[in-house]
Amino acid sequence: MLPCIVWDVLSKLFGLYLLLMLVYAVVSWIPSLRGRWTDYLAMVIEPVLTPVRRVIPPLGGLDLSFLVVFIVLQFVMRLAAGEPCSP
Repeated sequence: MLPCIVWDVLSKLFGLYLLLMLVYAVVSWIPSLRGRWTDYLAMVIEPVLTPVRRVIPPLGGLDLSFLVVFIVLQFVMRLAAGEPCSP
């Protein structure tokens, strides 16, 4: 069993990653927001999405890999939040 601080840090990191994924999605929909910073964002997000895309290819222009990764991260965050910590 991991200490509570580890679960807390993991939960915060996954939350930050989910936020970055949402920003990445919004930027992909609104090209005028793109800039050099989006290249760095892509370097963080794309390595996670690429393996999922190999298993679940885009369907008619709809990239389901984003949704799969988002749901899996939400599930892991709920597991981390539900981990009982003893004082």
